[in-house]
Amino acid sequence: MPELPEVEVVRAGLAPAVRGARIVAVTVQDDRALTRHAGSAVDFETRLVDRSVTGAARRGKFLWLPLSADARLGGTPLGEALVGHLGMSGQLLLRESGAPIERHERVRLDIDHPVHGELAVVFCDQRTFGSLAIDAQVATPDRAPGGWGTDAAAVPSQVAHIARDPLDPAFDDARWRAQLARKDSAIKRVLLDQTVASGIGNIYADESLWAARIHPETPARLLSARAATRLLAEVRAVLEKALAEGGTSFDAQYVNVNGQAGYFAHSLNAYGRTGLACPRCGRPIRRDAFMNRSSHYCSRCQRRR
Repeated sequence: MPELPEVEVVRAGLAPAVRGARIVAVTVQDDRALTRHAGSAVDFETRLVDRSVTGAARRGKFLWLPLSADARLGGTPLGEALVGHLGMSGQLLLRESGAPIERHERVRLDIDHPVHGELAVVFCDQRTFGSLAIDAQVATPDRAPGGWGTDAAAVPSQVAHIARDPLDPAFDDARWRAQLARKDSAIKRVLLDQTVASGIGNIYADESLWAARIHPETPARLLSARAATRLLAEVRAVLEKALAEGGTSFDAQYVNVNGQAGYFAHSLNAYGRTGLACPRCGRPIRRDAFMNRSSHYCSRCQRRR
């Protein structure tokens, strides 16, 4: 599943092309892409046409495009946004206006940008677990901007339960450490909990725990304040490096808006390296079953205490 770096790469690629653009046409090829939308495909198309996109924002693995007010609908106090989740295999691609239909294309937005001209934003999804929806925005409890790419203290209601991610300037380090201190669950399970900190998936949890020398099954509450602080620093370092390298792509599914793959897979130290030598000590990397997934770690560097 695309994690924070992959989704942020998509958001950053979309932003200059969609900010200030007017949506001139919407074509829903497959309404399975609208599972999170409260209305029909016709409702989705009708409510988007002639509206302008005012930005591109992200929190964790969710991204959204704030929309201009729609006088036909009366509007909501904080406005609406087109919110998207890429699921397992979703892609948001930028294409020239009139470009041929993409393989696994589900939804297409034809837009007209005052500088870049006519373009198409195409949502493709092989496994159909991703989704798009028009959603009302709600105020953020801490009154800070909703996420990366926006100055508005608002977030789509479907994203309101998602915690801030560790790269968000408004992320509360002390609150995160306090949450860990109250949890008996394995630290890896806590890292994957999007209500504690968002955007960290299986790949980056394994890499962060390896970097911090912490066994994935260590109960979160047993981490000292120093170890928790070190882990958070490693989470940020791993996410920032992955972001700089365009994310992790093991196949053609995880790509940026131009269809190009990231190359962080070449920098992995633990994830996907079963049986290979630990880059730090040389002991073979282990792979254990974990929550219908797998954990990759070094049994010497990450001893269970």
